[in-house]
Amino acid sequence: AKMATVSLGFDIDSPRWDQSTFVGRLKHFFNITDPRTVLVPEEELDRAKALVEGCRAGLVPPGSSQEQLLYAKKLYDSAFHPDSGEKMNLIGRMSFQVPGGMAITGCMLQFYRTVPAVVFWQWVNQSFNAFVNYTNRNAASPISLRQIGVAYVTATGAALATAVGLNLYTKRAPPLLARWVPFAAVAAANCVNIPMMRQQEIINGITVTDENNNELGHSRRAAVKGISQVVLSRITMAAPGMIILPIIMERLEKFTFMQRIRVLHGPLQVLLCGGFLLFMVPAACALFPQRCSLALADLEPELRDSIVAKHGDKVPYVYFNKGL
Repeated sequence: AKMATVSLGFDIDSPRWDQSTFVGRLKHFFNITDPRTVLVPEEELDRAKALVEGCRAGLVPPGSSQEQLLYAKKLYDSAFHPDSGEKMNLIGRMSFQVPGGMAITGCMLQFYRTVPAVVFWQWVNQSFNAFVNYTNRNAASPISLRQIGVAYVTATGAALATAVGLNLYTKRAPPLLARWVPFAAVAAANCVNIPMMRQQEIINGITVTDENNNELGHSRRAAVKGISQVVLSRITMAAPGMIILPIIMERLEKFTFMQRIRVLHGPLQVLLCGGFLLFMVPAACALFPQRCSLALADLEPELRDSIVAKHGDKVPYVYFNKGL
């Protein structure tokens, strides 16, 4: 197709909102974690990618409006990895966190009384988390199938040990404590799953750049900082729904009408989880900047010395993608 030059001053990669503020990042992640984007056909996603790449080259189809370009960028950000540009699997996309997370979390909160139910839903949740963590890793750090398997088994084991152990421990405790067991298991598993799934980043370091995206080297400390922030974000994402919802259900189940519709308790919890996650997925992703920074003084001595030798004091901070 005949191409036209992009209007002067338009940069498709320039953030629409200030990414140095929480509110700006929140608006950004509300945009790209929009669960409606999971329904967009593959062909439309491919067209969006082509449009974004064309715009980066300074060319777009004639007659394209800025709104069309921004929508194409929204689809691109929701479905393609920020490092590699490859299309992410549907289950692992952040835009799938609401539909996928609400179903699994609702079932974990509903079926918490028996050990078999706890084991099954924690296993389902860790399988889902493994997809998400692998999909959103720093793509510059490859991981083998063996390492993926070890990470998956370790995280699932941590979740099951926490859930089953606490489930047995809380048999004589107040009922509300038993309802909070799934959250404790999810938090424990996140502390294992994410670092294990992204262990290559910790072992070999991740690419760090200057503010103009010029590569400076690889840093293990940057990897540890980025992964720690992701772990905290994931726990924060789950916390409100898995802590507040049990309190709500504990109160509601005392009413007679709720006791008559026990079969609907599960679907109700799934819907309420969806309400929490609609806000918490973008809010948790927005806790820390996606383009993370680390002071030069906090880098490994050898990398710091290398940067100083080449650039003097012109690089006070290094930058890297922390992943999601």
